[in-house]
Amino acid sequence: MSRVGAEASCVVVLAGGKGTRMQSNVTKVRHPVAGLPMLVYPVLAAQQAGAKKVVVVTSPEDDFADILPNGATTATQAEALGTGDAVKAAESATVGADHVIVLSGDTPLIDSDLITELAEAQSESGAAMVIATARLADPTGYGRIVRDAHGHVEHVAETKVAGDASTAELAIDEVNSGIYVFDRDKLFAALAEVKSDNAQGEYYLPDVLPILRAQGDTVIAHELASPDHMLGVNDRADLGLVQQLMNDRIVRDHQLTGVTVIDAESTWIEATVKIGADTVLEPATYLRGTTEIADGATIGPGSTIIDSKIESDARVIHSYLTEAVVGPGASVGPFAYLRPGAVLAEGSKVGTFVEVKNSVIGPGAKVPHLSYIGDADVGEGSNLGAATITANYDGKKKHRTTIGAGVRTGVDTTLVAPVTVGDGAYTGAGSVITRDVPADALAVARERQKIIENYANRRA
Repeated sequence: MSRVGAEASCVVVLAGGKGTRMQSNVTKVRHPVAGLPMLVYPVLAAQQAGAKKVVVVTSPEDDFADILPNGATTATQAEALGTGDAVKAAESATVGADHVIVLSGDTPLIDSDLITELAEAQSESGAAMVIATARLADPTGYGRIVRDAHGHVEHVAETKVAGDASTAELAIDEVNSGIYVFDRDKLFAALAEVKSDNAQGEYYLPDVLPILRAQGDTVIAHELASPDHMLGVNDRADLGLVQQLMNDRIVRDHQLTGVTVIDAESTWIEATVKIGADTVLEPATYLRGTTEIADGATIGPGSTIIDSKIESDARVIHSYLTEAVVGPGASVGPFAYLRPGAVLAEGSKVGTFVEVKNSVIGPGAKVPHLSYIGDADVGEGSNLGAATITANYDGKKKHRTTIGAGVRTGVDTTLVAPVTVGDGAYTGAGSVITRDVPADALAVARERQKIIENYANRRA
């Protein structure tokens, strides 16, 4: 699709509202949708469409500098005096653009194709204003699009107050999305005439419509193929709906690029996640942050993976991972917990009820069950028995444990760091190892068993 229209446009994203209906101490457009602040989505969509410039209109309280994508600029609306005033705040930033596209920062489902369509609709029609519209089965609460005999937009019938719209207007199912494209010069000329003679004392952007028509300019509607694009977030219920729709979109995109998703409804994938072909996502899987999954992995059921890297053909079953690396063909779970700094080399295994933190599990090494491995290096081919623990903290500092290649620890071994177990060494079951173990040695560190005969009878 041509991007000529978008390249001649400046996109203005309105983000100065407080969003009081969110009932939150967090600014509305900072609330995450699929792992990104919702404001990021319209900005990225505009950039992907090739917009000449993207300007985010902010309040003096928050300039969103910490979340805005590179290349976006800002303009500050000094006072909250309505959408028209917000767009005027961006006027100097739009100089040089042929068109101005106005989006809301709380409409994360908008995409680059729609922005391109709107820019091209304005370019091809020569209209002074293009309103993106949608047809809704239940248009309650939305302004209705009233067309003239030529099919152009005559006016928008607002419906917020009883009596604002006639019975005939209320029967219209085409609504105003709040997304607009303008001829840049005509927009700001009309905004200069907009008055604030309303109950709120604010300047409303849609009020330019009658001004443009009065001077003989054309206003047209561009009907959206899907009304989902216009969905805004006003409260937590809206946020939940948009989250679901965004996740549906993300899951489908991965399905179309070779990922098998067994149950799309119970699988959640954030926007920044990357997944290779032939990966299988079992039900109740949640992939978050900067997670990257290579080809042919199997994830789930019931796994959460955050900011982690999963290599090809690895398996992560019923487990929780954060900032971990799972090597090719490695196996995790069920019910394992990999914490930051956990690195599993090729073919290694971390099994049931095992926790690993800031440790390297070497190639082919196994920690099958019921163990805690923290601040440790486990050598190639080692096998740590059930309930092997690295006691890495002395109350003041963390210390490291080094376990060589081919080591076999007996069940219920505690390794008190700092300690080294040499290649090929063994530990006896129930041992507390406090000194280094030489290669190929057996370390047994436990009290000798004592038998008291007839103990039960003596207690009677």
